[in-house]
Amino acid sequence: MKEWWVQVGLLGLPLLAVYLQVPPPQPSPPLRSWRASGTFFTYKHHNIFYRDSAGAVGSSDIVILLHGFPTSSYDWNKIWEGLTQRFHRVIALDFLGFGFSDKPRPHRYSILEQAGVVEGLVRHLGLRRHRINLLAHDYGDTVAQELLHRYEHNKTGSILINSLCLSNGGIFPETHHPRFIQKLLKEGGLLSHLAMRMMNFFFFSMGLGAVFGPHTQPSRAELWDMWTALRNNDGNLVMDSVLQYLDQRKQHRDRWVGALMSTSVPLHLIYGPLDPVNPHPEFLQLYKKVLPTSTVSVLDDHISHYPQLEDPMGFLNSYLNFINSF
Repeated sequence: MKEWWVQVGLLGLPLLAVYLQVPPPQPSPPLRSWRASGTFFTYKHHNIFYRDSAGAVGSSDIVILLHGFPTSSYDWNKIWEGLTQRFHRVIALDFLGFGFSDKPRPHRYSILEQAGVVEGLVRHLGLRRHRINLLAHDYGDTVAQELLHRYEHNKTGSILINSLCLSNGGIFPETHHPRFIQKLLKEGGLLSHLAMRMMNFFFFSMGLGAVFGPHTQPSRAELWDMWTALRNNDGNLVMDSVLQYLDQRKQHRDRWVGALMSTSVPLHLIYGPLDPVNPHPEFLQLYKKVLPTSTVSVLDDHISHYPQLEDPMGFLNSYLNFINSF
């Protein structure tokens, strides 16, 4: 009798998983407006979403924004207007496998490919001869490190980098502490596949809320927008493939940390010190030791892993102070 119930339970899990994925969430008016303000370009037969806003008159500066995992370019919405008042053009994209961009599966997602996507966008926009300021967060930090390596080694098609600002990313694998769900999904296999299909808004919001500070929690509407962008094109079903970047950081540690150590590009870090993923003081001490020429902005003690959403004015002011300093 006991074995019969176990079999029924195992058969019911896939049915429950399907049930939890229907219907897909619909975008809110703000998220729908964000998408309507952008467009797509094609990179190796994949559609990549991006937004490109004209900004300050009299400025020739361009900034490209690189978002984190598991979210999208919408992470930058709270500082977008402020950036357009300083930069001639403000550009953000959804990486392949994220947001409104295509999410092919099966597919071998890699940081090297995502750097190629950014270079492809720069070519598409006719900006290869322009110097670009890069502003990155989390996963985007690692993409920026690869772009910096290509620039420093004069690789064909590389972006001309004018400055680089990083924020709360796994720059050093040895001080990076991925969440349990990330480790679980990365391993693949039956348990990982079930977890991806069983994931719903409740579990997603619990997991993401844990990397925000207790006093800077996103609203339910904000979490819903993040969940909707992730679920677009079944993005929850490619998370195991995308998460291979955790191993790629270890594999290419010397290449990516070395790019930061050897660069002459102005370098800055904006850091939310309550971050459980890149915890203080462990991360910050190593950063200052390895990169002593980089400038650093440490935000208030209650700011955590998503500083551009938790403290948009503090984040924006820190970034503009850096840009105006050289």
